[in-house]
Amino acid sequence: MKQPSWSALLNRNAALFKRATQPLRERHRPPSSAGSWLMGLVMAADGPRRYYLFRPASVRFGERLPLLVMLHGCHQDAKSFAASTRMNAVATRERFLVLYPEQPRLCNTQGCWNWFDTQSGRAFAEAGWIMKAVDQVCMLYTADRERIAVAGLSAGASMAALLATRYPQRFKALVMHSGVPPGTASSPVSAVGAMQGRRQPLPPGPAQDWPPLMVIHGDADRVVSARNAGSAALMWSEAAGAHQEPAQEQRRGKRYPMRVTQFKRSREVVATLVEVDRLGHAWSGGAARQRFSDANGPDASRMVWRFVARQFEAKQTKIQSLR
Repeated sequence: MKQPSWSALLNRNAALFKRATQPLRERHRPPSSAGSWLMGLVMAADGPRRYYLFRPASVRFGERLPLLVMLHGCHQDAKSFAASTRMNAVATRERFLVLYPEQPRLCNTQGCWNWFDTQSGRAFAEAGWIMKAVDQVCMLYTADRERIAVAGLSAGASMAALLATRYPQRFKALVMHSGVPPGTASSPVSAVGAMQGRRQPLPPGPAQDWPPLMVIHGDADRVVSARNAGSAALMWSEAAGAHQEPAQEQRRGKRYPMRVTQFKRSREVVATLVEVDRLGHAWSGGAARQRFSDANGPDASRMVWRFVARQFEAKQTKIQSLR
């Protein structure tokens, strides 16, 4: 039998190596967008943690852009979350930075943030390294420290709420999409009841400085009960002494209809509740054919940025009026 040549063996091994490393290369390949997809590392107590940063093209030297922190849900990573939400396209158009911290599978086999594990301290440790990533981006990429907001989906929404209530001075806005309000669970066991909407949230500390909240949730969500959305908005409202405005029915084209309820203190909007008809456990208006994404819903990414931008403008106006 004729033995294969060295050249044939090398070509075959190269093909096998290429096939074996394809998932890894795909994972690190930048999402298609007009800008830079940059990887960074920060150190946590038990090892390095990875994040990705999207920076729009043509950022001028010394230009300080707003920063939106985006926290993925379970069974997602930074790249898939960016692809699903298409937030980088919004960032390109509106000119802001997007930070995507990434949960290692060693910390949670499903890639979930351990937002619920406050009893052991794991939740606070994860919040701590995310803040290190925020600080690093502010230092290396001149993000504007006065214009930082955080948003997330599912477990990412719950971790975003933990961040905003634990470090309220650092964030000007919070958006929870299909998540559980803070103070609802303290262990993996209690997290199950919280996701099913069977636990009442306990405010995690003083609420005077909590950033304004937007909650987006689908009424057909079978993973995280939509009751959590109302609980989160009500918790923010009660903590601020706000009152509930009448709900407004809205629909854009053929997209799912939604009900928008605002909670106000005087003229200030403390919380906004967006309840989307027929939406399941998915990013509303996200990219088609992406997991945990429903293209038929109203565009959550646009809603997120409009809400966040309003809070940035309100804070700037308030600062200028005090001078």
